[in-house]
Amino acid sequence: MDFEPLIARKRARFEELEREMAASGLFDNARHAREILREHADTKHLLEIWARLVKARRELAENRELASSDDKEMAELAASEIPQFETAIPALERDVQVALLPPEPDEDKDAIVEIRAGTGGTEAALFAADLFRMYSRYADSIGLKVEEMDASPSDLGGFREIVFRVSGASVFRRLRYESGVHRVQRVPATEAQGRIHTSTATVAVLPEAEEVDLQIKPEDLRIEVCRAGGPGGQGVNTTDSAVQVMHIPTGRIVRCQDGRSQQKNKEAAIKIMRSRLLEDKRREEEEKYSAHRKSLIGGGGREEKIRTYNFAENRVTDHRIKLSLYSLDRFLEGGIGEMVDALQSSDIEDRLKEAGMRA
Repeated sequence: MDFEPLIARKRARFEELEREMAASGLFDNARHAREILREHADTKHLLEIWARLVKARRELAENRELASSDDKEMAELAASEIPQFETAIPALERDVQVALLPPEPDEDKDAIVEIRAGTGGTEAALFAADLFRMYSRYADSIGLKVEEMDASPSDLGGFREIVFRVSGASVFRRLRYESGVHRVQRVPATEAQGRIHTSTATVAVLPEAEEVDLQIKPEDLRIEVCRAGGPGGQGVNTTDSAVQVMHIPTGRIVRCQDGRSQQKNKEAAIKIMRSRLLEDKRREEEEKYSAHRKSLIGGGGREEKIRTYNFAENRVTDHRIKLSLYSLDRFLEGGIGEMVDALQSSDIEDRLKEAGMRA
């Protein structure tokens, strides 16, 4: 595929973006400014990769010519460098193809993650806590910040439900494929006969919505304040700090009681509500995706069983891309980077096929 015409248009667009960034008043519209800055960075990255590709192709052609020269020493030196260019060029061509893909919706946003215990009673709640710790440690290992927003603890240290925010660079891009049903197979601590039980927890990863992304009319919200309950210490049990927010048009309800401050809980509940409504909007758009892509990665629905954690075999298997890693112990301690990278690569390959850049 000849990318020269596309690159020429991108180069012209880059010059336009440079002028827009230099114009006064760029930041009068925060959302527009953010879009311009992102497009500028993405286009600059593409042009840099293209320049490296052009240079590598030129040097490969020069080395092939020198390899056939009468100067034996020069020919041997040139021939020895040819394999590294033959390896580098296809990789650079793929990088150019990936950089030419349009950005995914919301991929650079922070994320709100909701984990809920599924089938399995107490063991499911403990597994939900394991998943929360796994994501927290993964986030910490790559410099992301985790902020707990709401939680419903269960007995023995698990969670019936926990909602938390992950912020930093490209959070939603990294975590978006975690949405779905996670299944664990292990012997519970309470199992006297050593039998393996199967339990589940559901994970939903929502792009954090800002007011500029989705505005909610104040008259569409019903906000109620009530006394917080459940485990959490004296403060959470003795203050009227819990807040319940209902979105009247959709009937959606969000309840937050994790913070000591009523105002903090109100802000968190509205933030979660806005993100859930944005997820609904995004799901409508995802209906346009091809059936093949949905079968590969899935729609991110909570009803889809995406992964199995098998303790007896120290194995974690992602069913969408049929990848098994025999390092479950490290995986649950936050070492999920290899799986995240594999899911991203599978999705990128499919997007390249849809764009006609792959056979």
